[in-house]
Amino acid sequence: MATLTETSVGPRTYPTTTAGPTAGTLQLRGGDLCATPIVRYDQGTVFGAEVSGIDWSKPVSPEVLKELVALQDKHGVLIFRNTGLDNAGHIAFTQLLGKDLEVNPFFYGREKDRLGEPLLWDVGNIELDGSIVQPSSRRWHHSRGNALWHTQRSKYSLLLSHGNPVVGGSWTHFADTRQAYADLPEETKARLEDLVIEHDLWHSRALAAPDVFTAPLPSELAAKPPAFHRLVQRGPDGRKVLYLAAHAKLVVGWGLEESQKLIWELIHHCTQPKYVFSMEWMGAGDMVWWDNRQSMHRSNLYTPTMTARDVRRTTVIDDGPLAWGVPKEER
Repeated sequence: MATLTETSVGPRTYPTTTAGPTAGTLQLRGGDLCATPIVRYDQGTVFGAEVSGIDWSKPVSPEVLKELVALQDKHGVLIFRNTGLDNAGHIAFTQLLGKDLEVNPFFYGREKDRLGEPLLWDVGNIELDGSIVQPSSRRWHHSRGNALWHTQRSKYSLLLSHGNPVVGGSWTHFADTRQAYADLPEETKARLEDLVIEHDLWHSRALAAPDVFTAPLPSELAAKPPAFHRLVQRGPDGRKVLYLAAHAKLVVGWGLEESQKLIWELIHHCTQPKYVFSMEWMGAGDMVWWDNRQSMHRSNLYTPTMTARDVRRTTVIDDGPLAWGVPKEER
């Protein structure tokens, strides 16, 4: 595997950014349901919203669900505070958004998983025995890839917090790949239009933790093989988006160095402060729902002094025409 330099891939860490200017609340038809946009652009488009007024103690009605999906299509990221949801409620709400949820490929039986639930991805910093992840563990090094900008080839992800807030603060950061594409020069858009990208999770893990993931385990390679996707896609609202992430490895037909130069130029473009906001996890029950097809995200790096960060994710499988990538004959 070629060794990539700091210059060729850009920085490994990014500063925490504050939320963009709010644009007031939008009163929806669902009674007390309100959405507060987080970032509003000069063009009139928006990115991210904090939503309140949902009674999470009972199933979300079809009418409210329809409004929430419309909000998601428009904003790309929705934040809910103090939901009171447990694992079962988290999964049940996610199943309203799509019939098929992704099974964690690293789930090897309930006795080997802290959560004991294959539809939940344990993305916290807690080991099976309840201890905090330490820098010597493989889990610690795997998590470093989550601090790089990335996305999943899935439709929605919903991340729910459990337990007390992390001492020192805990953040998840989101970047708008719709407006970032719209702001590109027309000649750049034309150059990117037909490109196909090879995505490899283990490429990003090697960038973040080269001493551990330059040679992934056979079981890891089998669980997450490479996939091929078009760089320019259309989001649910019809707007064109950039589909890329730190695990974007190669432009099909290009060399590694040339590919990485373009990919990281685009990642840096998409993650300028004007396209980014940061969500702080305030307490148990906070939940964020984002659309992987029109955003990137990243977490903060683990630190040796941080307290327990117990966050769990559900993932809705994409049922759209681009979900399974580009067939070999079309690359």
